[in-house]
Amino acid sequence: MQAIDPVLRSNSDPAPNQAWKKAVGHTGVEFAPTPLKVVSGQVPSGLRGSLYRNGPARLERGGRRVGHWFDGDGAMLGVHFKDDGATGVYRFVQTQSYLADQRARTLTCGSYGMVPPKPKLLSMLKPVRQLLKNPASVSALALSDRVLALWDQGHPYVLDPQTLETRGQETLGELQEHQPYAAHYKRDWQTGEIYNFGLTYGMSATLNVYRSNPTGRIEQQTAIDLGCLPIVHDFIIAGRYLVFFICPVRLNPIPIVTHRKSFSDCLSWQPELGTQILILDRETLKVVSRSQTDPWYLWHFGNGYVDTDGSIVGDMVRYEDFKTNDYLKEVGLLDIKTAAPGTLWQFRIDPKSAKVMEMVEVLPLGGEFPVVSPHEVGQHSRYTYLSTFRPGADISRDLWGTISRFDYRTGKATIVEMGKNHYPTEPIYAPDAENPDRGWILTVVFDGDRNKSEVWVFDAERLDGEPACKLALPGIIPIGYHGTWKPA
Repeated sequence: MQAIDPVLRSNSDPAPNQAWKKAVGHTGVEFAPTPLKVVSGQVPSGLRGSLYRNGPARLERGGRRVGHWFDGDGAMLGVHFKDDGATGVYRFVQTQSYLADQRARTLTCGSYGMVPPKPKLLSMLKPVRQLLKNPASVSALALSDRVLALWDQGHPYVLDPQTLETRGQETLGELQEHQPYAAHYKRDWQTGEIYNFGLTYGMSATLNVYRSNPTGRIEQQTAIDLGCLPIVHDFIIAGRYLVFFICPVRLNPIPIVTHRKSFSDCLSWQPELGTQILILDRETLKVVSRSQTDPWYLWHFGNGYVDTDGSIVGDMVRYEDFKTNDYLKEVGLLDIKTAAPGTLWQFRIDPKSAKVMEMVEVLPLGGEFPVVSPHEVGQHSRYTYLSTFRPGADISRDLWGTISRFDYRTGKATIVEMGKNHYPTEPIYAPDAENPDRGWILTVVFDGDRNKSEVWVFDAERLDGEPACKLALPGIIPIGYHGTWKPA
């Protein structure tokens, strides 16, 4: 392993890697809690807790294929690190749509990339959210007594933290039927408070913002009329503020409720609208300021904080347009054709006016899934970790094949080559239980040469060294999206 210079290229590899298809297209196979064999190295003594990873693990049923990568049924991987070794468990989330499809032996529900079934009596009066299945496939929120499987347009599904058995859905004490709980919450490590949001679609979209106590129970919420029908996937905490970017993607709901188009096909890129910036006070949940600026798109922020001059500083993976949606659709269809690289940008905003003071691309290498240490959420963080393309890869035909760490102090990136035909998932930072100044980067790697999935553990300070440990998993874990770490 070694650090290499980041370069963004397209169509430069005459024989791009295709091994990712064997993991994305694989239907996950559940396994009960199983001791994991150490392939190399040893489990660090300070790595004690649980890794949870979520993602789509079934993209077809009964010979019918989904329309988008986002449509796959969610399955949760749990890896528990204890004094006597590591144990893994893998289970599908038993959602209502998963069980309905299982009974029918085919895909039965409308979803992000699939047209809702033919209308029945009064079904055209249903809101958009009720025409989409909740696959519970995007992320995981680990609480003291349960794990929540999350998706953007539904309520959380509750899983047993050890066995990952599905216990049902819950409302966190306050959610109404029309209020979704999105996949990208933010947790303040110092206070334990959890912030999240959800978009309710009507004539315009309502941004529901929630503040929960450490148990997950919602204690405060607000509703903000956005005056349009956008999609919002993520936000950041920055000190005392919550920051949302409303990018110029707009939904036309009529073809969905009339059962003529999928949700994805009803989204359009309208750059003339620009990107709206919305800043809230995290204590009152009231709007502090809002503005409009140049158009861009993002799925994910990295982190945010308030600088010494009072400005909000944050980073995100920024796209020039919405072609990323085509790319992700093609991932699910196992036929990538669209080059849609997002790169890491840092921005600076005046919280009083929500005006952009500075916007700079810091890492010109296509990537996604930026994360920081959970101890640094909402505070200054030196490093951002993310999944990235291999330098020189054909980004119109390949999937992310490396993990990277960008250092804001030096302005340099460390990019870890996993090896050809190896595909890592989003890097997860696990603080060391013995040394507060140390941490570990965990990723699930698919080895396309051996058709195996493994958990790789890196020393966060020596990311360009060999993994501290590799653990063999009992089966292939389909490549997914997000995970979380729960300390012991």
